[in-house]
Amino acid sequence: MAKLDLPVVWSDDVLRHVPDAEIWIGVRTPGTELPERATVLRSALVRAGARLVEARPLGDELLAQAHTPELLAHLEGVYGQWADGGYVEYQDRVVPYVFPTPAMLEGLPVRRPTATHARAGQFCYDTMTLVGPGTWPAARAAAHAAATAADLVAAGERAAYAICRPPGHHATRSGFGGSCYLNNAAVAVLALRRAGVARVAVVDVDAHHGNGTQSIFYDRADVLYTSVHVDPGEGWFPHYAGFADEAGAGAGEGANLNVPLAPGTGDEGWLAGVRRLVEFVGDRADAVVLSLGVDAAKDDPESPLQVTEDGYGRTGELVRELGLPVVAVHEGGYHLPTLGPLTVATLAGVTGTR
Repeated sequence: MAKLDLPVVWSDDVLRHVPDAEIWIGVRTPGTELPERATVLRSALVRAGARLVEARPLGDELLAQAHTPELLAHLEGVYGQWADGGYVEYQDRVVPYVFPTPAMLEGLPVRRPTATHARAGQFCYDTMTLVGPGTWPAARAAAHAAATAADLVAAGERAAYAICRPPGHHATRSGFGGSCYLNNAAVAVLALRRAGVARVAVVDVDAHHGNGTQSIFYDRADVLYTSVHVDPGEGWFPHYAGFADEAGAGAGEGANLNVPLAPGTGDEGWLAGVRRLVEFVGDRADAVVLSLGVDAAKDDPESPLQVTEDGYGRTGELVRELGLPVVAVHEGGYHLPTLGPLTVATLAGVTGTR
């Protein structure tokens, strides 16, 4: 493989989020979204010849476009409130236990609860996505990395990659879950739009559907959202979104494409799905935001798909065939021994250096 001539955006602050654990079906299990994911990626990309670029603090204008002010305030302050309330004596991370779902409220307004342990579930939609003392600065740094990568592309780079950790594509406008807090892909899209890019396509190749990114842009015509992922109808996260009949709404009708795949799908079926995304984008966009998860790989513990390293390299090549500038933001991928090589292979495909 030729040298990977690519700017890789990095911030030390992405290491500050230490989830420590996940609560899944009521059981405390070891966390999989570890700080080591980011350092493994950085080492692999540098060895491949990529050049590190420091993420720039860009203010929160883009975050305010992607998310509600209530969500941002919650993420910034809830751990301090948790600690001040003495909860850390029992649970050292913020874990929700009650959720104001439509089934609970039946049309009543969502009120701000008095108790911190009740507020914990107002914005978080699962029990797996814990908030600790470093979660907010890490999530904010990841979003700034995505915006920096977008600005590099807007300034003339053909491709740039942001090591975004924690990941982001499950974060909606007003909520978070799925190990995601702020939507890095959405921030990258909005940074490109701010720089004057007329139409942006999101190509999401994480093993799981990016329900947050889809929902943020679902009614917009200037942003296409496309995703290939394990079928949520087969029992996989996010369970309630990611189905083939979700095509956009209002001005965004026809701007959304989901390609769900059966568990066990390998390279052939995966690449057929990626081709469908690329064909759907066609000449309808001026730049691509690649939500780059590598958890569809055969060794990854978080999905039942069976994509190989070569399959990921060919995925990158298919994205390259669009002939558009690419902002890649990292999403999933949890098998540390293969995380770096899978990501390098994909980006080598994107840059034509395989």
